[in-house]
Amino acid sequence: MKSWMKKLAIHYDKMRNLFPDDKLLILFDIDGTILDMRYMIFYLLKMYDKKNKTKYFKKLKVSDINVHENHLKDLLMQLKISSKKIEKIYTWCLKYRWTAEALHKSHYPFHGVMEVIRWFQMQVNTYVGLNTGRPRSIKKETLYSLNRLAKEYKVYFDLDLFYMNANRINENIADSKVEGIIHFQKLGYRVIAVVDNEPDNLKAVSEYDKNNEILLLHANTIFESKRKQLPEYAVSGKTYDITELIRQESLPRHIQFVCNGVNTNEKLKEFLKSNIQWAEFDILLDFMSENIITCQDNFEDNSNQEDNDYLILKDIVEQVSNAGKSIKLDLKANGNLLNKLLKLLENDFIDQSRLWFTGNIQDIREEGFRKLAKKYPKSIIQATSNFLSPLIITMPDHVKSILIELKKWGINRLSLDWQVSHLSEIVDFLDENGFDVDICSVPNLESFLKAVLLQPRSITSDFNFPKWNYFKEKELDKQLLFTIR
Repeated sequence: MKSWMKKLAIHYDKMRNLFPDDKLLILFDIDGTILDMRYMIFYLLKMYDKKNKTKYFKKLKVSDINVHENHLKDLLMQLKISSKKIEKIYTWCLKYRWTAEALHKSHYPFHGVMEVIRWFQMQVNTYVGLNTGRPRSIKKETLYSLNRLAKEYKVYFDLDLFYMNANRINENIADSKVEGIIHFQKLGYRVIAVVDNEPDNLKAVSEYDKNNEILLLHANTIFESKRKQLPEYAVSGKTYDITELIRQESLPRHIQFVCNGVNTNEKLKEFLKSNIQWAEFDILLDFMSENIITCQDNFEDNSNQEDNDYLILKDIVEQVSNAGKSIKLDLKANGNLLNKLLKLLENDFIDQSRLWFTGNIQDIREEGFRKLAKKYPKSIIQATSNFLSPLIITMPDHVKSILIELKKWGINRLSLDWQVSHLSEIVDFLDENGFDVDICSVPNLESFLKAVLLQPRSITSDFNFPKWNYFKEKELDKQLLFTIR
């Protein structure tokens, strides 16, 4: 059975083909759909303890919360709080629930939901709107808090694509959802999908949508209405899995994809059979043979190279060039290695635009980068920049002067490890200051797709993704069936 995210991908493609020029709109509910409301309950109860100097919720964990936010009294009863105190706590929480402070501090998105929204916001003539049962009186605070959360995912919620309940709190919500759809349709949008955690709301939409054009997606989280109200053709799901939503043929073509660590004959064959354009080779100088060779992870100890499955760079360049592909060279030392490399590349013709040099600043240094940039002005000259990451967050103006100097050296791209904190913010900063970014050390398909959503200039990965790879059993020859460049 197909997952709800896969069905959403299929439905989106169908509607895009049927209505190529229409503005397609996907509508999301907020509470219990984008936001995990357990965190709001957790925040309110902890704040109650703090402001009232009590300890009722000292041991409370988010995982202990299993009720809808409108049924807070049930949770308080589970925690064995007296009825008199329950009424007092409940009244206090109702009072503070929609305050600006609570809205800004208690919101927490479900894992993956922002990435799903980001993906659709990246598509041509496609929009994501909010259709919520929250009252219009808190419109400004809601939008502000959501966009604060969304910023790190490069998601932005537009005021013009935001519909709220015109009634009093918790009144006529299902009717309001239908009114929201009609509102957006009048504005010229074709609503193709609705994501909501409440069965009642989806039932109301199904009764309005007589042509079954709107895909009903039930966020199977904590909900208040009865499950039996869910229309039979609605699709339920708990996980916003982007690996089910984004297919390899849909990947942006402007991002360069690089196969990491192609340092053995087996991996080279695998790369040459794939449709990936770039391969990264880790290289060093073999002092015994004077050849430039590939190295493994333990490149610092290459005293016994005859026992290793390594490649000779001269052979690599020839094979890659003949295949019409491109080569990324990670220099693991400077000095003699760089001089030998420049000499070798003089003898093996390969277009500058298909060459990419990278390395640590402490290894290649200013002199080395200047040499590369002078000899290969049309190539990618990259330096690792993880060391800059904390400075970008804490001393951005100081980093700008460093970047100006790196440009003078001829460096035109910087690499960042996937695990770097504040990655999205750092990618934006480097881009704004004139540097392309390569995100490297991407470990799995989910991380790879999240990196894609940040839209760097390139991504370097092992591409060992079972969902996308085809391995013939009992054969040494592995084939990567990528259709990406």
